[in-house]
Amino acid sequence: MLLLFSSCSKSDDNNNVNTPENPETGTPGTGNPVETNPPNANYSPAFAGQTRVNAVSTTTPLRIDLLTSSLNAPWGMAQLPDGRFLITEKAGNMRIVSLQGAVSSPITGFPTVNNAGQGGLLDVEVDPLFSSNRMVYWTYVRSVNGGNAIAVGKGRLSNNEANIESPTVIYNSTTPAAASSNYGSRLLFDATGNLLVTFGDRTSNEIRIESQSVSSSIGKVIRITTNGTAAPGNPPFTQAGALPELYTIGHRNPQGLAIHPVSGEIWQSEHGPRGGDEINRLQPGANYGWPVISYGIEYSGQVVGAAIQQQDGMEQPVYYWDPVISPSGITFYAGSSIPEWQNNLFLCSLTQTHLVRLVIQNNRVIGEERLMASENQRFRDIIQGQDNALYAITDAGRLYKIDRQ
Repeated sequence: MLLLFSSCSKSDDNNNVNTPENPETGTPGTGNPVETNPPNANYSPAFAGQTRVNAVSTTTPLRIDLLTSSLNAPWGMAQLPDGRFLITEKAGNMRIVSLQGAVSSPITGFPTVNNAGQGGLLDVEVDPLFSSNRMVYWTYVRSVNGGNAIAVGKGRLSNNEANIESPTVIYNSTTPAAASSNYGSRLLFDATGNLLVTFGDRTSNEIRIESQSVSSSIGKVIRITTNGTAAPGNPPFTQAGALPELYTIGHRNPQGLAIHPVSGEIWQSEHGPRGGDEINRLQPGANYGWPVISYGIEYSGQVVGAAIQQQDGMEQPVYYWDPVISPSGITFYAGSSIPEWQNNLFLCSLTQTHLVRLVIQNNRVIGEERLMASENQRFRDIIQGQDNALYAITDAGRLYKIDRQ
């Protein structure tokens, strides 16, 4: 079923337009910060504008189309060359969805997944050369000795689109765990045709410290070839036993990756505990601090570690939230349909059930907006389509198209 409705957001006094002629210049927000609830921790930011910046409002009238509501717990999405979408379902299915919202039967041939807790069939990417090789890549949780672990698989989508041919595991997490949460598990092809993959800390205090260990994939972003080996040009980690596939370390639960359309840098979203959700600009070889530094507290209310937020040799987030929004998929807007959105970062919020728009100038956030909160959906992933519209999926099985009227 296709449901169409219009959404026109309120304007603020300054219009807050990012012009395409000067895409790195945006008007700072003038409204009160969108977050009005008290923080969990009374920590001070490292610099002005690191949290709770002033609000901005989109002035362009928006059209929001509900393309389908018949997906089953979708997690990741990618667009095929002909415009249709490959969408994973957590239970272990992958489907093709048309631009009109028609949903295919499940594609067969995938390995068995462990979908307990936050596990399952998670992200998906199509090969940059898909038109000639029809290769698809995915992340999933599988049962192993010692618990379960994230794996990266690949296979060829058959010509009739009914199944995945020759599915192969190209990379396995180095550390299995019994916990069924904080998997990370986002995929992204970089400009060189190599894969970036995120791995979470797996929740438990005993394991999460491995986020600081260069001999474990726990709490890391890795960079591999399409065969699963360490990609050439990876940053050197000189400590003994360092994995050659490491790109960055010190992450908690990174569920979003996107390439900045101007700088080409990799940006990332990451779940904190109670507070401390982050947006990071990934620098190859850098340490992002978890669980040594954090702007959040434990779920129990206790401090994290020594309750410090800054330490030499550890990177600060570009932006953080307290209380949390639980950021999942992210994308930069590089289209021309809505000029004021040019080079803005869009995030999916799970616990606060909205889309987030961040206006960024010189790698600092200068405005924040919440969109589609009235839908009351846990937004899971978002991408920009070939038609310049944004497309977002929700845990409740919806696929939305967001564009100008």
